[in-house]
Amino acid sequence: MKKTVAFSKNAANLFFHLLTRCNLKCKHCYINVKQHGQNTLTLETIEAWLKVLALINKKANVIFLGGEPTLHPDLPAAIHKAKSLGYNSITVDTNGYLFNDILSKVSPDDVDYFSFSLDGVTRKTNDMIRGKGSFDACIRGINRAVRRGFNTSLIYTVSSMNIRELDRIAPLLKDLKIDRFFIQVIGIRGKSAEDRNAQLQVSPGDWLQIVPDAARKIARYGITVTYPKVFLNPEEPFECAGLVADNYFIFPNGRVYRCPLCEDYPLHSMLFKDNALIDTPRINENDFFALDIDEGCVMNKLIQPDNLSDRLEGTTQYKIACCMLKEEIRE
Repeated sequence: MKKTVAFSKNAANLFFHLLTRCNLKCKHCYINVKQHGQNTLTLETIEAWLKVLALINKKANVIFLGGEPTLHPDLPAAIHKAKSLGYNSITVDTNGYLFNDILSKVSPDDVDYFSFSLDGVTRKTNDMIRGKGSFDACIRGINRAVRRGFNTSLIYTVSSMNIRELDRIAPLLKDLKIDRFFIQVIGIRGKSAEDRNAQLQVSPGDWLQIVPDAARKIARYGITVTYPKVFLNPEEPFECAGLVADNYFIFPNGRVYRCPLCEDYPLHSMLFKDNALIDTPRINENDFFALDIDEGCVMNKLIQPDNLSDRLEGTTQYKIACCMLKEEIRE
């Protein structure tokens, strides 16, 4: 099986946002143009930044994102540049519309995975979240990619809108010849943070009752499943990917974050300036990673505390796990 993004200790990933523009308006979109900008990176800049980041860790997995990355006309050239620099793997995250005839401009030797986003087993649920026509477009895109010999994975962002369909997705994944399935928990940032009353987050009871069991059922179909634990028992140790992994979230305005929960705020620890990567002044996200609190993830406590249950007799009922460290199941 080819390599792709890894959510484990000692993993290294570059989440490279080439642009923030997208053809869809998903209800849970995390892109915040006030923080991330609206510009589209030039190929010259993309190549320069890839070179700089290769000096830090050329064995990282590169994930090209947007917005919708296939809207970028120079995505094939960016892929070829990353390939020539010797990165560990190259993945393209896409909504499935596959603009600019991308599948004819790269080969399965160039791209390890096309990773598609689908947020419902039914057309009704997915299109309610992602936009009318997006379900059919994604299914068509997956089928086109498979016919051309590309490895395909699928991302399902779990929220209160679609969690009840998760345990019914396995037959669809098998039919589509998906070999990796990524379950994500909705983050309250970007668009989903605009309305705190929308109640998109899933309760601990629903998550713990539905998600792990659904992941095991899907894995029995021969599909590799990656999912976040989210809620740790108080006795389970908490680890922060900012300390035990090597992740970089790069945005078109030059901001580079180490923690995705920080992306709604100017807490980025690094910045591209004149194509050089520099450290930003304190206080930034790095100052929070080593903090030890009963609730687990300190960034979650600060930024999206609605995840946390009420204290029982002065103690926390659950800790929140790091969103970048996940469980992987293979059967």
